[in-house]
This record gives sequence, structure tokens and C-alpha cells, in this order.
Amino acid sequence: MDPESRVRIVLAGDVMTGRGIDQVLRTPGSPELFEAHARDARDYVVLAERVHGPVGRALDGRALWGDALSALERWKPRSLIVNLETAVTASGEPWPGKGIHYRMNPSNVECLTSAGVDVCTLANNHVMDWGDAGLRDTLRSLRLAGLHTAGAGAREADAWAPAVVSIDAPGACEGAQLRVLSIAVSSSGVPAEWEATRTRPGVAWLPGLGEEAALRAAAAIAGEGPAVKVVSIHWGANWVAQVPQSHRLFARRLIDLGAADIVHGHSAHHPLPVEVYRGRLILHGCGDLINDYEGIRAQEPWRNDVGCLYCAEFAAGPDPRNIGRLAALEVVVLQRRRFRLVDADATARAWAWQQLGRHGFDAGTAAPGA
Repeated sequence: MDPESRVRIVLAGDVMTGRGIDQVLRTPGSPELFEAHARDARDYVVLAERVHGPVGRALDGRALWGDALSALERWKPRSLIVNLETAVTASGEPWPGKGIHYRMNPSNVECLTSAGVDVCTLANNHVMDWGDAGLRDTLRSLRLAGLHTAGAGAREADAWAPAVVSIDAPGACEGAQLRVLSIAVSSSGVPAEWEATRTRPGVAWLPGLGEEAALRAAAAIAGEGPAVKVVSIHWGANWVAQVPQSHRLFARRLIDLGAADIVHGHSAHHPLPVEVYRGRLILHGCGDLINDYEGIRAQEPWRNDVGCLYCAEFAAGPDPRNIGRLAALEVVVLQRRRFRLVDADATARAWAWQQLGRHGFDAGTAAPGA
């Protein structure tokens, strides 16, 4: 395959820039929390500092990305896709009955754009933490920052509309696109009341996984012309011993239907196995990339200090029959220290590769990176 006919896409899991993270950025919002064990977001900064030392304050947004920036600069991807698990708002009321509410001051949105994020998936269990008003602010703030969004909107049609990014790679099929559909499954803790309908705002929500759900996703992401298709799914629990069989079957069904070249899974706080099926990429769970959990003990045997960036290289032409076929995969393993991403040590890398290698990682098709 001609290398000039490829496109690079970098994917990451949950990016939680609210709560403690927001408090150390240049323009922190209100620190007030409504949690059972914490009432001030700055408490999470203090917990992290007890473990790893001073975090600093009024940080440039790029500081959060730390050593990840060198990998991104080396890759120069066409798109960087993250699951933004934070409302971007300074208003709204906390959603009643929820234990945790994330929000980031809209003035801090440069912590996304400065690292090159261009697509934010929003169908998750925190985007509406501050109600309809918070969701409206989130969509407005991201749009004004030039970011593409998918998975949430003012109405059902908006929430189910994929983000569309043109692919301008040399040798790519004429009119080739990257399409990103974002959906949330009830198993990840997304309330049914958050489902977008014809008359209310919300997220693209599914009560479960099955043929009807797969067909709905396929219909939503379908479009004219050649495209690399990403179905981004927020599914499952926070700590997962193994990939549920229902997830594996659903991901493969999306590929069989031609609805996905990449299944971009997330929700679990730790990375889950990578699978290559029929030349297409399945990331069962990308884990957390950015969060404020440093002072919180992880559930054994998992670690909550490890995050990954997944750089996938795909065929983009000139033969439209091959578009979306995986050509290479590089995974960079990182750790979170003082609210920054740093190169992982040997123990963390070994643990991450063990996680990624369970249940189907094909090293002959997808080559691991350093």
C-alpha cells in the first residue's frame, strides 16, 4: 500500500478537565462541589500534591499534556479524538441525584485546542452534569473554539449526527471524510433522562446492545462518499475484569455492517484490550487520559495512573474499497503526575501492555510503540 494514501488518527479515552483540573488552570471556575465526601474541588489538588508534590496554579493548558505533546508532534495526526467527560460551563444547576458533577470554566477550553484536539465525543455520563443550560454552554463553547462535537445536541437529530472532518491526505480518495458517531449505553451510568428526543436536548443514548442498536448506529453514520468511520461508545463499568461478550459482539457487528472502521470504546478508568477484526480496529476501552484521581487509591488489581494515546494509521485511498483498513497502530503509554502526562516507567508500560494484549491484540497487524 502506498504510504501517501494513509491518514493518521489519534484517539484517547476519557478527558476529565473539570473539578481539580479546572482549579489549576488559568481561569478556574467555582470550586463548589456537591459530593458526599468533598465540597471543594481544590481538595482533589491537595490530595494529588500529597502523593506527587506541588502541582502549581494558573497553568497553561498545554501543561496537562506534558510528554504526550512530543508524541503528537511526531505523529502529526489528521485528527485527535477524545471523549470529553466534562461540562464546559460556568452556569446551570447540578443534576439532582448524581454523586459527581464535572465542569470546566469555558475560558479554559484552550487546554483542548492547544494540544490539537479537534473532535470531542460527548455522549457520556458527565456532559449533562449541569443540566440543559450546562449542555447548551458546552456545545456553544466548543463550537466557538473551533472543535467538532458528536453525541449531544439540542434535539435527537443533533445528538445522533456524526462529526465530519475532511481528509486531505496526499493520494486520498476524492472527497474522503472522517465521520465520528458518539453514543452512550445505559451500562456506563448515563441516565435515561439524558436521552435526546425530538423535543428535548440530550445525548445519543442506547438502553442496551443488540441488532436494533447496531442498525441504528449504522444508519446514523451512513453518508455519501468514501469515509473512515469511527463509532465512539461510552459503555460498561468503571473497573472491568474482562471485556463483556456483548461488547465484543456489538463491535464486530458494527464492522460487519460497514458502520465502523474504528470502534472507540471508553468508560472504564483503565485500558482494555485492543482487537483487530477483519482489518478494522476495536479499542474496547481506552481508559482515562486526563483526570484528577492522583490522590485516590485505585481498585486492585487495576491502576488509575496510566493513560494511553492510540495512533492508528488507515488506508485513505486511492482505491475506495480499502478506505478505513488498518495499516498500523502505535500506542504510547503515559502516567499522570502532578496533573501532567509523563512518559510511563517500565512497570507501568508492562502493566499497560498486559491489559492491551488480553483477548485479541494481534501484534502482527498492529505494532506496539515504545
